[in-house]
Amino acid sequence: MGLFNVTHPASFLLTGIPGLESSHSWLAGPLCVMYAVALGGNTVVLQAVKVEPSLHKPMYYLLSMLAFSDVAMSMATLPTVLRTFCFNARNIAFDACLIQMFLIHSFSMMESGILLAMSFDRYVAICDPLHYATVLTNEVIAGMGVAVTARSFITLFPLPFLIMRLPICRSNVLSHSYCLHPDMMKLACADISINSSYGLFVLVSTFGMDLFSIFLSYVLILRSAMAIASHEERLRALNTCVSHILAVLAFYVPMIGVSTVHRFGKHVPRYVHVLMSNVYLFVPPVLNPLIYSAKTKEIRRSIVRRFRRIKI
Repeated sequence: MGLFNVTHPASFLLTGIPGLESSHSWLAGPLCVMYAVALGGNTVVLQAVKVEPSLHKPMYYLLSMLAFSDVAMSMATLPTVLRTFCFNARNIAFDACLIQMFLIHSFSMMESGILLAMSFDRYVAICDPLHYATVLTNEVIAGMGVAVTARSFITLFPLPFLIMRLPICRSNVLSHSYCLHPDMMKLACADISINSSYGLFVLVSTFGMDLFSIFLSYVLILRSAMAIASHEERLRALNTCVSHILAVLAFYVPMIGVSTVHRFGKHVPRYVHVLMSNVYLFVPPVLNPLIYSAKTKEIRRSIVRRFRRIKI
């Protein structure tokens, strides 16, 4: 910490759900189930795409990237969340908190970028199906993955340093069972306008632009689908987008809610902030494998075949 001559606490204290401290041990059970579903479900999807030749297609490569980001997000939050709720072990070292903050925001941005890439996949598949195989080659998909990862790392690399430059002397108690940039910067006893402005810039320039681009792609997809003469073909084309639309809603609706409450909900009860943040971080990794397993017959068939082999 010699880079910045400011005061930092040696550690932070994490918080579960305010007002429900006595019930944390009971809440640990559902949280463990959610983590098991998130880690198990996404691992099954990754394994299915890896071993099934019929799933070696652009759409499923992108799905495996989404599953990987969900596994990574779950692993980034799991240690502190379970320590807080299961053992009431609330301490986290300052450096460890910075690392967790960076990982959580990075994997969240990666998921946003992957959802955007998946919308482009659906756009090409429906609006330009004859050139699908030549446009979305393995090299293009790999390039998308590298670009999404690089964007997250480069954009969020300044965040730990923006926190390190702030003197934190008001308190060392965080509002969640994991570390987030908005939560940490509010503990500073100095001007946080740079942190706040950069956070807003990141939110608008990445998540905001991703969501706008996804919306625009679906406007074009809908226009192209409406031009299909056959009613059955039109429904079949639109049905291939249902899983992606549900995944987008599961990710962006909680995120918009959390961002709105953090910035404008000063008088909202504290437990609402915590619950919404938990929904934002925990729900998408749980829902995504369920959505794609239920709505994508190729994934469902692959999973069923694998379980039958294990049983035999």
